[in-house]
Amino acid sequence: MTALHLADEGEAADLAAFLSRLLHYDRSAAVRLQAAGTALAVFGRPPSFEVLVVRAVRLAKPYENGLDVTLDVTVSAGELLESVDESAATALVPGAVTGPPWAGVLPPRGGWRAEPGLPAPHELRALVAASVAEFRSRTEELAPERRSRAELDRVGREIWSRTVADTGLPVRAVHAAQSLGFLRGAEQTLLSSGSWLRLRTPYGSVAVRRTSGLLGGLDLSIR
Repeated sequence: MTALHLADEGEAADLAAFLSRLLHYDRSAAVRLQAAGTALAVFGRPPSFEVLVVRAVRLAKPYENGLDVTLDVTVSAGELLESVDESAATALVPGAVTGPPWAGVLPPRGGWRAEPGLPAPHELRALVAASVAEFRSRTEELAPERRSRAELDRVGREIWSRTVADTGLPVRAVHAAQSLGFLRGAEQTLLSSGSWLRLRTPYGSVAVRRTSGLLGGLDLSIR
């Protein structure tokens, strides 16, 4: 197996936490790994949010076992998590799996530019809290005969598809950032490239198309 030497124990712990959160939403989750040099990007798609999430991981050195240029493979998130050794700051890349459709379509690598209008971090966290409270309140008010999965999904779509201020960023992207531990601290930036929007924080990014669902009406970068 290819050995990944992470920059330090904290980087290994953060990677393990990210994978654990993905697996909380999908026990069979896959992640796409892309790396060159000492930078590793871990892409995932928690199904509850319909967004792509990206965790950047710093490596202490590129790779062993003769792999010294790039790494690009889709693997089981669970198997990768099991291989993380936090004390040694290492992880082993599992065998490749047949990736889900999203793994073949990623946001652009470049061309990102800053977008104005993103509320302050504390306002984003408050927005998520208010949206969660609204969802709970509205679903609890439903008569038992109306409390079906379809109705719950309808209410959820209505709430999470709303946009943040005038940015075009759906609230579900901010909810995903909060749920995956990205929405910490005071550094959050909204970026755009083509039809994509990306909420970037020091702990990870959430990417989503501006006007439709992640895999609908694609003008994506296929790699």
